[in-house]
Amino acid sequence: MSTAQSLDQVELIDAVHYAEHGYPHEAFRLLRREAPVYYFDRLSLRPFWAITRHSDIVEISRRPDLYLNAPRLVVGADALTGESGALPVRMLLNIDPPDHSAYRALVNKRFTPRALRDIARRIDAIASRALDDMLACGEESEVDFVREFSAKIPIWVIAEMLGVPEQDWELLFDWTNRVLGAADPEYREEGKSPQETLQTARLALFSYFQDLTEERRSRPKDDLVSVLTHSQIRGEALPVFELMSYYFLIVVAGNETTRNAASGGLLALIENPDQLELARRRPDLNRSLVEEVLRWTSPVIHFCRTPVRDVTIHGQTIRAGETLTLFYPSANRDEFVFDDADRFKIDRQPNRHIAFGIGEHVCLGAHVARFELQVIFRHLLARLVDVELAGPVERLRSSIVGGIKHMPIRYRLLPSADAA
Repeated sequence: MSTAQSLDQVELIDAVHYAEHGYPHEAFRLLRREAPVYYFDRLSLRPFWAITRHSDIVEISRRPDLYLNAPRLVVGADALTGESGALPVRMLLNIDPPDHSAYRALVNKRFTPRALRDIARRIDAIASRALDDMLACGEESEVDFVREFSAKIPIWVIAEMLGVPEQDWELLFDWTNRVLGAADPEYREEGKSPQETLQTARLALFSYFQDLTEERRSRPKDDLVSVLTHSQIRGEALPVFELMSYYFLIVVAGNETTRNAASGGLLALIENPDQLELARRRPDLNRSLVEEVLRWTSPVIHFCRTPVRDVTIHGQTIRAGETLTLFYPSANRDEFVFDDADRFKIDRQPNRHIAFGIGEHVCLGAHVARFELQVIFRHLLARLVDVELAGPVERLRSSIVGGIKHMPIRYRLLPSADAA
């Protein structure tokens, strides 16, 4: 098969392919080597340029003056964005400079490493509680790791940061599943299209936070909803729809990265028993382990940029207004950057992954996600004596996030007192 024929067959944006086969790393490898700037024009999608090398994605991400997030943020996700690929709401993801910095500054202090010290004990307690819930099933048992552990912790943490009462945490969990899994038959509402499923979940989230906002307006607390409710941009309060969109982003984005990295990270350890043994023997590698989990899992598949003028990259001329699609899983396996890139190594140094993006739009919750994952794997490695897969891993049908929706495991778990 010729290179041209091979390139014509690469699958980059098919949600069903991601669900059934995971990330197309062979296709990414071919593109990095043969066509790092590749024009993709098929599958009834608006065409785009696929950018697959680490250095190019870094360069593009560091030039928000030249490459805009708006108007087209993602491709291949009509359920989320409509045919245009533009988000139907104004939020941090699709706000470009100079407004972006002002909107980000509203909550920046709540997501710094220093701020995390205030909630560190709570995150630790939440992780311990999730494992205790697993222990209630028996010290030796089988559970769906996603449902019973990795999906719980990030939604509980972000709910606490927002000020959502505990009795409503399960509601947030359900809504986020339907927002990002709208194209997946498991999460789609019966008799509704993906777009209708998404719209129902989004309206439910907006309605919920509108009520909570009104409550905090008169009775503020030390939480994110209170901060945003009483924030101003250029002397004016945020419009209601922008305020609701901010909550929407925090809930959805604050959940998915940690959830999918935790699930994918445990899967990587199960599939690489030498690294699991090393992680247990060397708890001092916890931070390095988390960075490798982030590189390996790359939970966000892609985002787009739009050049404001004609640009040339690797000899290819991209016209102003055309779409560049940045594939982060490809960048994080780039053999030009990472030695032995297709091997999971928890002591990898250096590790210049861009799982959280880079530049102006680097993930707001990166510090929170890193901290959550460090806590998660510290608890797992201390208490999970034995662990193995107990059935097939099921992936989310999505071309935006690389999610694992079910991962049955068989385990032997220590009580928390024995692990201390």
